[in-house]
Amino acid sequence: MNRTLTAAAMAAALATTALPCFAQDSGMTQDPVQIKAGTYMLDKDHGKITWSVNHLGFSTYMGQFADTSAKLTIDPASPERTLLNASVQTASVSSLNEKLDDELKSSDWLNSGKFPAATFEATRVEATGNKAKVMGNLTLDGVTKPEELDVTFNQAGLNPIDKKYRLGFTGTITIKRSDFGVTKYVPMVGDMVALQLEGEFSQAEDK
Repeated sequence: MNRTLTAAAMAAALATTALPCFAQDSGMTQDPVQIKAGTYMLDKDHGKITWSVNHLGFSTYMGQFADTSAKLTIDPASPERTLLNASVQTASVSSLNEKLDDELKSSDWLNSGKFPAATFEATRVEATGNKAKVMGNLTLDGVTKPEELDVTFNQAGLNPIDKKYRLGFTGTITIKRSDFGVTKYVPMVGDMVALQLEGEFSQAEDK
């Protein structure tokens, strides 16, 4: 019993001393004013886009794009000057249904053979606290339209795994697919497609 109590006490002591030490050394912050200015690249292993669309009124059908890349240049002193360029490989669409994935890559939908990438380039940023509206041009299926992202800054600090300084964001946007010529099964399958973006950006290394 005494040995058990001693081990538990030691574990508790380690937890209460190690965690504050890590927090101090990591520079972790949820205050966007405190982030480091610079250029950041999306960690592709931690960048995902989840899409959802109404299916015949019975359910919300969901899937993902797994192959994304992005470059972010940001200065917390001048958030309005933020630069963001992002690209999504349309053939990386996944619904966990191979037959549907093949259909989504076809010319009736994403036309991945002709347009392998969808892109977004920011043109203006309006930031308030840890929230921002990012206006920009979205190009999908060869059509470019202005769209607006709602972005939440999650956290910045050293990644405890690779020790690289990292920024984390969540974004949402809803697009009207028929605006980009993707009209298959509208209105039975919803015209409005909701996208949720999760991204972790690592500070670019100086060359």
